[in-house]
Amino acid sequence: MISGARTPLTVDLGGYRVAISAGANGIGKVMADSFAACGAAVFVSDVDQAALDRCGYPGIRANAGNVAECEAFVDAAVKHLGGLDVLVNNAGIAGPTATVENVTPEDLDATLQIDLASMFHTARRAIPALRANGGGAIVNLSSAAGRFGFALRAPYAAAKWGVIGFTKSLSIELGGEGIRVNAILPGPVDGPRIRAVIAAKAAAAGISENEMTERTVAVTSLKCFVTQQDIANMALYLASPFGTTISGQAMCVDGDMQNTM
Repeated sequence: MISGARTPLTVDLGGYRVAISAGANGIGKVMADSFAACGAAVFVSDVDQAALDRCGYPGIRANAGNVAECEAFVDAAVKHLGGLDVLVNNAGIAGPTATVENVTPEDLDATLQIDLASMFHTARRAIPALRANGGGAIVNLSSAAGRFGFALRAPYAAAKWGVIGFTKSLSIELGGEGIRVNAILPGPVDGPRIRAVIAAKAAAAGISENEMTERTVAVTSLKCFVTQQDIANMALYLASPFGTTISGQAMCVDGDMQNTM
């Protein structure tokens, strides 16, 4: 079983201009720290103003569920950075944990809007800046739920499958202009978000949280959670010169998941 801290990828990204949605907390903050450590200039958005205030990066409060705020984030990033080389679409929510017949239309709409439609809106706004730069990279956060069915998580899984289709389609549209588009598919990422999902699924299944945790890692060959740094390292790789010929791919960072719980 893999455990312990991961080492951040080291690559020279001096001069890169990077916009990261939901970049003041969680995976997004680790991504921001990792890009900055490699020399990139970083601009973030987040719905949490307090997190924005303490994250240490220039940014703007933006709700990924609001089209105008998604667009305002990209506009502010391009203006502040003087252009754009990399867009990381990281914003997302877990959505409801319930059977389909118990998911409300409001919960479905919110999950699809934040986990899928927001990526469309930010990418659409960023394309002119990437094109003006002569190319660049878009990294979309999908999930292992983007290749497996997830019982009790239908809205989330539907959105994350959609991210894969969006990523592949956009890579075909933009490849001739030197704009690469890829998706990262994290498995269970250790942290508050997966712990909340585990707690909800444990309650729904009538078992303990410890048992649900064991079931969660049991479906991975490496028998582990992945870390936020693992996800950040893949984003760095895809955005960097190492990923020059990688586009249209769904990159799994999941401990080799074989199936779902």
